[in-house]
Amino acid sequence: MTIKIPNIVFVLLTVALVPQWAGAQADGDKAAKADSAKKETAPLQLADDAPTLYTVVKGDTLWDISGRFLKQPWRWPEIWNMNREQIKDPHWIYPGDVVKLSFDAQGRPLLSFASRGEGAGGVSGGTVTLNPKIRVESIGLAIPSIPIRAIGPFLTLPLVVEKDALLNSPRIIGTEEGHVVIGSGDVAYGAGIKPEMGTKWQVYRPGIELKDPDTEEILGYAATYLGDVRVSKFGEASRLDVIKATQEINKGDRLTPASESLTLSYSPHAPDKAVKGKILSGIGGISESAQYSIVIVNLGKRDGMEVGHVLATYRSGIWVNTKDANAPASSAVAGLISRLSGKTNEDGIPENIKLPDERNGLIFVFRVFDKVSYALILSSRLPVQLGDVVQTP
Repeated sequence: MTIKIPNIVFVLLTVALVPQWAGAQADGDKAAKADSAKKETAPLQLADDAPTLYTVVKGDTLWDISGRFLKQPWRWPEIWNMNREQIKDPHWIYPGDVVKLSFDAQGRPLLSFASRGEGAGGVSGGTVTLNPKIRVESIGLAIPSIPIRAIGPFLTLPLVVEKDALLNSPRIIGTEEGHVVIGSGDVAYGAGIKPEMGTKWQVYRPGIELKDPDTEEILGYAATYLGDVRVSKFGEASRLDVIKATQEINKGDRLTPASESLTLSYSPHAPDKAVKGKILSGIGGISESAQYSIVIVNLGKRDGMEVGHVLATYRSGIWVNTKDANAPASSAVAGLISRLSGKTNEDGIPENIKLPDERNGLIFVFRVFDKVSYALILSSRLPVQLGDVVQTP
């Protein structure tokens, strides 16, 4: 049912609600900051079945190992007693390493490396402190922070640009034999390509608008990646070989120099301060996303986001009618109007009550732009939805 509110009523409601909304928002922000500070100073909580020794195996990730020992895996730097500079390089754990759990004089849990024989049931050779040292193993054998396969295709391909930013980029102007669309193995021709910019290019098409759901600020445009091309001959109309096409490529599609593959310079960790934002979009425009799916959040470099940040997701509570058990959930506006009107049931319970926001899962930020970031859903009880809140865990 659609509720129509006359303009004058809406104005009066706005005047009445703004102070309450502002007060509620301020109280909520204060509570979130206090809660975040409390959690950061709270004792580390070990997992219920945390082992004393664990031997790292191929396929492990830093997140997996942290989760074996901690209920809060993003607090792994604390249990390793590491500072901010030390957590920049996660590539120091290898298959075969033995991770040992111990406790300091104050009873705080600590992790260190033990001898491999100890992990296999042999006699302990003592613990090894986590100091820089030369490793014989190739860095390629080191365990990753998170499942790289889940974000590999997105380390270079997501492109968030300002409005009309691609208008002056080189573009596809023609195809071999006049084909309307082209794909892998075809030949195309591009204009505006300069030899000094290299031979490897990526094809994009202007994509979805990313708008902040609260402020309505346009945060950018997520361009759609279409494929890779390579210049085989430069000229006014450069000849392009289509190496890969994820979608049909058309005349007018834009070209950008191919980016080098990014590396994750930070391992999973919580932001240093309390931050709060929302899920803007899922890849492909889907409204719900599951574990190991990619989402876009309205937090970026200007908000202090950096690669490696872990955020908690919250599902917003709905408004329920306490008078009629079979009544559908009320809209946010209808629920607030009913609550402010003071309507109650015979037993004094408010006619409409908003259920509390419930924590749903965790996401890992791996690509950061100025106003938005791309993140991987590490875990979730329920599908992550557009508009879900994300904040410091």
